[in-house]
Amino acid sequence: MSDLPEHTQKNRVAWDQWASEYEEPGHRNWSSDDPTWGIWGIPEAELQMLPADMSGMDAIELGCGTGYVSSWMARRGARVTGIDNSEQQLANARRFQEEFGIEFPLLYGNAEEVPLPDASFDFAISEYGASIWCDPYKWIPEAWRLLRPGGRLVFLVNATLLIVCSPDDDEHPATDRLLRPLFGMHRLDWPDNSVNFYLPHGKTIELLRATGFEVEGLIEVQPPEGAETRYRLAPIEWARQWPSEDVWKARKT
Repeated sequence: MSDLPEHTQKNRVAWDQWASEYEEPGHRNWSSDDPTWGIWGIPEAELQMLPADMSGMDAIELGCGTGYVSSWMARRGARVTGIDNSEQQLANARRFQEEFGIEFPLLYGNAEEVPLPDASFDFAISEYGASIWCDPYKWIPEAWRLLRPGGRLVFLVNATLLIVCSPDDDEHPATDRLLRPLFGMHRLDWPDNSVNFYLPHGKTIELLRATGFEVEGLIEVQPPEGAETRYRLAPIEWARQWPSEDVWKARKT
């Protein structure tokens, strides 16, 4: 563990502690053939984060947690690999693999440095995995390295606007005021000793293009009226007015 970056070490400790809280939601998602995304459970038909037919595709989930996104890709025909920084999360993923009869390799490690060859995959995805828990200046170039020419990267993160409107603690939801500077946004250290990373939209586009990706789309997610979430990040009234989640889609040129 001493060889890991400091933020990766902190996040490993945090996620090993939190893993039990994500066991039941993970099992629920494993139980469904119909993907739903993010804190609001937005249907796949709306966000289209996955190719409809993944037969013959090699796919990797960067920060797979309990592995439910990987299970959805496997059900669509992909040859899937998952990597995660938490052994406890992966223990739950292995148990779900056995229960549901869907097996794929699970790697214990840092998605900023994946121990696999260049150009191994056609598709890479991260839903609140590497996309917020790893440094974008490291994990996005690593995703590019892992993808074949023409391969696609899709990731879902907390929206930039949500973060700049959020207090410094994680106990209170976003407000209708700007509470953080946008300029210089990168690393965010939480009181619970975990570390997130966020970039403004302009910097994300700049990074993707400089790395060798073509940006194909950005979806600023609006949940439907009456949607519910177990997270305190934003009330539904807030999220109906301003984006609480961003979905990025890019292709390796």
